[in-house]
Amino acid sequence: MTVLEIGDVAPPFSLLDQHGRTVRLEDFRGRKVLVYFYPEADTPGCTKQSCALRDHMQDLAQAETDILGISPDLPDKQLAFDEKYGLGFPLLSDPDHATAEAWGAWGAKTRKGRTFEDIIRSSFMVDAEGRIKRAWYAVKPEDTVPNALEELVS
Repeated sequence: MTVLEIGDVAPPFSLLDQHGRTVRLEDFRGRKVLVYFYPEADTPGCTKQSCALRDHMQDLAQAETDILGISPDLPDKQLAFDEKYGLGFPLLSDPDHATAEAWGAWGAKTRKGRTFEDIIRSSFMVDAEGRIKRAWYAVKPEDTVPNALEELVS
């Protein structure tokens, strides 16, 4: 499994957002980006995580940081998620999980004695030059925002 380290070049991607527009990581060059991977739109943990980011979007914007959420969901499901909770930032579709794999956010999970492959909830701070400034693997939904804000003030 890939594990991104501080200073690594963030793996490039080109994915559709909830509106069917292509979003590339390189589109954000010159700004910091918080990239977070979540397993499935409109589930309890993913909703808690995404709504916390929505609620702190202005704090992140003041630190010149954009937010990109990535999951295996198709754009129409992500659009419904965005509209239901008024998220207001790009939710990117990675149905073949190639981007999640490149970022080390895809792997084995075990639940109720069953092992399966799925998103490993992770978040990454990418600097303005496109390098990993910080990586948090297997993060709890409620820790994404505090981790990001702490990194931005350090």
